[in-house]
Amino acid sequence: MFGSPSVFFTVWPCRNQQKRRKPLGVTFFLLEAWKNFLLKSYFRFSEESKKTTRGTMFSCDICGETVASEPDMKTHLLIVHMENQVICPFCKLSGVNYDEMCFHIESAHFEQNELERNLERINTVQYETSDNKKDSTPQRRTEVNSSLHSACASNHPKSSAQSLPKDSTLKHKAFYSENLTESRKFLKSREKQFDLAEIKGSIYETMYSPPECPFCGKIEVCSQDMETHVKTKHANLLDTPLEDMDRAQCSRDLELAHQLQQEEDRKRRSEESRQELEEFQKLQRQYGLDNSGGYKQQQLRNMEIEVNRGRMHPSEFHRRKADMMESLAIGIDDGKTKTSGIIEALHRHYQNAATDVRHVWFSAAVDHFHSSLGDKGWGCGYRNFQMLLSSLLQNDAYDDCLKGMSIPCIPKIQSMIEDAWKEGFDPQGASQLNNRLQGTKAWIGACEIYTLLTSLRVKCHIVDFHKSTGPLGTHPRLFEWILNYYSSEREGSPKVVCTSKPPIYLQHQGHSRTVVGIEERKNRTLCLLIFDPGCPSREMQKLLKQDIEANSLKQLRKFVGNLKHKQYQIVTVEGVLSPEEKVARRQASQVFTAEKIP
Repeated sequence: MFGSPSVFFTVWPCRNQQKRRKPLGVTFFLLEAWKNFLLKSYFRFSEESKKTTRGTMFSCDICGETVASEPDMKTHLLIVHMENQVICPFCKLSGVNYDEMCFHIESAHFEQNELERNLERINTVQYETSDNKKDSTPQRRTEVNSSLHSACASNHPKSSAQSLPKDSTLKHKAFYSENLTESRKFLKSREKQFDLAEIKGSIYETMYSPPECPFCGKIEVCSQDMETHVKTKHANLLDTPLEDMDRAQCSRDLELAHQLQQEEDRKRRSEESRQELEEFQKLQRQYGLDNSGGYKQQQLRNMEIEVNRGRMHPSEFHRRKADMMESLAIGIDDGKTKTSGIIEALHRHYQNAATDVRHVWFSAAVDHFHSSLGDKGWGCGYRNFQMLLSSLLQNDAYDDCLKGMSIPCIPKIQSMIEDAWKEGFDPQGASQLNNRLQGTKAWIGACEIYTLLTSLRVKCHIVDFHKSTGPLGTHPRLFEWILNYYSSEREGSPKVVCTSKPPIYLQHQGHSRTVVGIEERKNRTLCLLIFDPGCPSREMQKLLKQDIEANSLKQLRKFVGNLKHKQYQIVTVEGVLSPEEKVARRQASQVFTAEKIP
C-alpha cells in the first residue's frame, strides 16, 4: 500500500493549467508521514499481539505479509518497512533509517533542499491567494493523497489496495486525512505570518543578492566583476598591507635564519676546537710531549712492571736502577744495548758466501744500539745518533771535533740538542718542541740530528726524497743515490768493499734507521743493509757467528719494494766544519732547507 518515497512527481493546478514538477519540499513531509504510519502500525501491532492467542498467524497491516510469530512480525516491520523503505529522492541512497536519511539530505543535498523549500513557500501563497482558491484546495488535497498512494504502491506491488483487507484501507485513509489536515494548517499559518511580496523579496535577496564592494559600497552584477573592481580600484588597499606584512615576515625570517646560522657556526667551531684539541693531545702523546715523564721515569716504571709480572727479581731491579742512575749522572750510555763487530762479521760472510751477490759496499765500522725499557716507542732517533756517532768516534778524521767524547745516554743527547738550540740553531724546530727535550719523550728526526752534528762541527747534509720515483710508491732514486754515495767506481772493484764513509741516517714517518751498506745483486737489483734500533741485541748477536744463517740476514736486507713510505729523508756526514763554516750554517738554519730529489 505504501512504498518508498524515492521519486515524487505529480500534477499541481496552476493558472495556466500546465504540468510541472512537484516542489521537492514535500520530501520531508512524505518522510514524516511514512515514519508516523510505520510507528503507529508497529505499536498497534504490539498492542494487538498481546491480545492474540498462541498459534495465531500474524498479518502485516502495511503489505499483508503473514508470519507465524510475534518476533517474526517485529523483524519484518523493522527490516522491510522501517529500514529498507527509506530512499533518498536525489541520489537513490537506501538501506538507512529515517534519522540517517534526514541527515544525509541536509548535508549532501542542502542546496536543492533549500531551493525547494523557498519555491514551495512562493507556490503555496500563490495557490492560496488565486481566484480559484476554493476549487484548487480539494483538488490539491486529492492530488497529494493520490501521490502518496501511487508513489508508494508503485514501489511495492505486494502492498496494492487489492491485496489488503478493507479495514486496513480505512485505517490508511484516515491516516492520510490526518496528515493532510496538519499540512493545510501549516500552510495557512505561514500565510498569516508573511505577506506574499515579503516572502518573494526575502527569497530573492537570499538567492540572488548581488555582491557589494567592502571598500566603496559599489554593487556589481556578479562576483567576477566585483573581484575585478576591487583589484583595479582598490589595489593600493590590498598591496600595501601585504607588502608591509611580507617585509615584516621576511625580516623575522632573516633574523631567525641569522640566529640559526650563528648557532650552527658556534656548534661547528666548538666541534672543530674539540677535535683540534683531541688531535693535539694525541700528537703530544705520540711525540712524547704530554708531560708524562722522560727516559728515567719510563725506565723505572717498566722495570717495576717486570718485577710485578715475575720477569725480574727485586735484586735485579735495584741493581739496574743503580746503574741507570750512575749513567744518567755522568751522561754516558751504559752500553747494555750495544752490539759491536757486526760489520766485520758481515765482511767475512760476503767473501765466503752470498753467491747471488755481485758487489757489496759497507760503511765504516759501526756499533748497533737498540731501544731499552726507558726509550721503547720513542727513542729510535737517539739510538740512530748513537750508531752514527759510534762510527765517527772510530774514524780519526773526526778526532778534532769529537775529541774526548763518549757515546752519550739519551738524556744527555737531549741536553746537547737543547744547547744547540740555545746557540741559535734551528729556532723553528726548537719552538715546535717548546725548546725542551729533557724530561720528555719527544721524538727527534733528521733536522735535530743535523742540528746536533752541526753544533759539534760535523759537516752533514740532508737530502729529501719527498715523493715516490718508482711504480707502486717505491723510491728507486733513493737506492741509486746511496749506491753512488758508497761506490764512486763500481767497475773493477772487488766483491766486498769496506769504505771509510760513515753510515747514513734514514728517516721516514714514525721511525728512523741506519744504513750501513748496499748490495748489488747479479740481476742488477739493489738491496740496502740497515741497522734497526727496534731489533734487540740477541737477534743482532746472531750475525756475529762464523756461519750466518740466511734468516738472520733478512732483518738487515731491504729491497726497493720494502720501502714504500711517502717520504724519506737522509742525513749524510761529509767531513768536519771549520768555526766559520759552523757560524754560516747556524745562520742558514734560521730557515731550514734541504736538497730535494726529485
